[in-house]
Amino acid sequence: MTSSGENRPNLPRFAGKHLLASTNALPVTVLMGSRQTGKSTLVRSLPSLKDHLLLTLDRADIREQAQRDPHALLRSAPRVIIDEIQRDPALVLAIKEIVDQNAYAGQRAVGQFIVTGSANLLEMQRVNESLAGRAAYTTLWPMSRREQLGQGTAGTWSDFFNTATSDWLDLVQSTTAIAADWRELARVGGYPTPAIEQTTEDDRALWFQGYIETYLDRDLRDLASLNNPLDMRRLMRIAAHRVGQLVNRSAWANEAGVAPTTAFRYLDLLEQSYQLIRLEVYAVNRGKRLIKSPKAYWSDTAMAWHLAGTPPLSGFHFENVVVQDLLVWRDAQLQKPAIMHWRTTTQDEVDFVVEQPNGRLLAIECKSSDRPTHDDADGLRLFLREYPAAVGGLLLHSGTETRWIADRVLSVPWWRVM
Repeated sequence: MTSSGENRPNLPRFAGKHLLASTNALPVTVLMGSRQTGKSTLVRSLPSLKDHLLLTLDRADIREQAQRDPHALLRSAPRVIIDEIQRDPALVLAIKEIVDQNAYAGQRAVGQFIVTGSANLLEMQRVNESLAGRAAYTTLWPMSRREQLGQGTAGTWSDFFNTATSDWLDLVQSTTAIAADWRELARVGGYPTPAIEQTTEDDRALWFQGYIETYLDRDLRDLASLNNPLDMRRLMRIAAHRVGQLVNRSAWANEAGVAPTTAFRYLDLLEQSYQLIRLEVYAVNRGKRLIKSPKAYWSDTAMAWHLAGTPPLSGFHFENVVVQDLLVWRDAQLQKPAIMHWRTTTQDEVDFVVEQPNGRLLAIECKSSDRPTHDDADGLRLFLREYPAAVGGLLLHSGTETRWIADRVLSVPWWRVM
């Protein structure tokens, strides 16, 4: 599936700064993410990468050269961009050999190779080399709301870690934010073409339909052989209907009519290709019995919505909108936080728990209503009692009022944060 991007403004991406820092520090930078997130556009738009030769493995002649003489292809220019490397992952080993040869010769060059891929190279079975010590990895997710607005950033999640909890209300009220309806963002998603270029629901529906067909017919073939693509399509539809819910792989397999081992493999492929997101449970042994199953989300809410047949939008879709933004923010950090969920066997839960590498926690609950109540903060209050070292909790809602709704729990409109 291709898009000319002729009508697309050159909007800055939050991952761009991390990408540039990587090219100035290591010989190889790997930019990963699902197709059509704008990886090629990003690397072409950065002035410091203008002297790199672009070689895309979507072209049959380039793939043929890669298979015939990978070293010669990679030495076509002093600095090279390899686009869609998952189409010939054997090139990863050739890149390692060239980087090591340069190092042995005392000619280590930072920013020598920029590699883009529509699959997680670290999890691909055909990639046996991680480029450890030679490469930095960056992920480009579908666009955040603030990227779509031209701000080149994501939500202000870092501010809640860097500001005293008692000052959160002043922090939120001091920032300028544009009110919006989360449902519109959920229907549009974050892929640049439907989010920025297209203006009608019919055009977007056609785009998503074409994307799904291309993903099944070509992209997954680069990762694995599918005996029956219809089985994968059914499982994708089931996962799209289960946005925000606990993953029950056996039940999903039974519903899709496939063996559990097949369902496990397909879910792994969806995650490996940056479609499905599984958030693990936050669990620290404090004597509390916890549900250990991950929750399922999609990297793009609109993709899940279209896969499910455009059902009425629910609070689970609201959660997915928030997840989308958290992913963009997380992977632009030098030290990446973890995003998890928390749920007890008595059904007490918090939608998202963000854990910084230093162990600091931020709890986030999402309510699609515009007038959240004190009871809506029950899960957050329980979590903060269990983990008093957490910086606090946010109750995101669709209204306009920002206020303290419980001790260390700020109720805030989603659009003020994102």
